[in-house]
Amino acid sequence: MRELGKHLYIRTLLVVLMAIFSKLSLAAELSPLSIGDALTLKSNILAEQRRINIYFPSEYNRNKKGKYPVLYMPDGGLEEDFLHIAGLVQIGALNWTMRPFILVGIENTERKRDLTGPTSDPRDKEIAPNIGGSDKFRAFIRDELMPEINKRYRTSGETAIIGESLAGLFVIETLLEEPSLFDSYLAVDPSLWWDKERLVSTATDRLNKNLPDKNQRAQAGQKRVYIAASSQKGIVEPSRAMAKIFSKDDRIEVVFKELPNETHLSVYHPAALTGLRAMFPREQ
Repeated sequence: MRELGKHLYIRTLLVVLMAIFSKLSLAAELSPLSIGDALTLKSNILAEQRRINIYFPSEYNRNKKGKYPVLYMPDGGLEEDFLHIAGLVQIGALNWTMRPFILVGIENTERKRDLTGPTSDPRDKEIAPNIGGSDKFRAFIRDELMPEINKRYRTSGETAIIGESLAGLFVIETLLEEPSLFDSYLAVDPSLWWDKERLVSTATDRLNKNLPDKNQRAQAGQKRVYIAASSQKGIVEPSRAMAKIFSKDDRIEVVFKELPNETHLSVYHPAALTGLRAMFPREQ
């Protein structure tokens, strides 16, 4: 009888343990982790589909009437720089060092095609089979992406763009070619060597052509520009020169930051952190 009781006890214990483990197993089931939306946008301008990754500040869903500025970024894929910049935007809003922004990341299909303008330098033409498509990419952002974002989400009308390396080149080119597209421009280690530094040599003429004159400035407001440069030769020099040109134009508010201890590979994080805080401080 004792043996029978012992066996019953063990069987009962096993049943109880199995029930407990079953509940633990159910409690540990996986669920998707979401920080925003992923939008697939069919572009007639680019003749392809583009994946757009969107991060919302934490207060976006709490404040149903709030409207938010939008920070656009090339190189915005999940395997590119989107999660990196989303983390900076998130922590900046949480620790009160920057205003909350919606972040819109544009995932690449042909990066060197979309982020470069035309070039006459044979060395530039060796970097990829297709280059010089920045005008189309800018038109895609202006005519297709921005209207879609404004239609779907609560946006305030304020816009900014951030990019590094070739994306930084695109940021500066956009400021010079179509300054009205964004309110603020952040370029980290921009590849201003492109086309024998043509953006630098033509910057003053482009600004005079495309920026509002003094009579229109009060209505248009100043353009705000942040340029950061690492110690990379061939990049820091034209970045200095471009910042100097901007600083002489009272239609532009420019912040220039050199990070001599950083390389082209390491500069994006500290430069973006500094730039976001400098350009979008939160009122205390």
